[in-house]
Amino acid sequence: MAGTSLGAQLLRQIKRHPGLIPMISFIGLGMGSAALYLLRLALRSPDVCWDRKNNPEPWNRLSPNDQYKFLAVSTDYKKLKKDRPDF
Repeated sequence: MAGTSLGAQLLRQIKRHPGLIPMISFIGLGMGSAALYLLRLALRSPDVCWDRKNNPEPWNRLSPNDQYKFLAVSTDYKKLKKDRPDF
């Protein structure tokens, strides 16, 4: 076992205990969805600024119609009007 890789050990354990297959698949699904959500937050959130030189305040460029929340239950963003001044 000292010279075998992690993938080979995992396959050996799966062959011995087939009940591990659902657990491994659910853990993989959870890790994948968490990674995709973090990627979405990093790319689409107005709080994250990747280019400070050209866009130092990205939250000021948001219009009221931009939906940046992941899930908006009762807000219809298409009907909102602008209620703040431009700076």
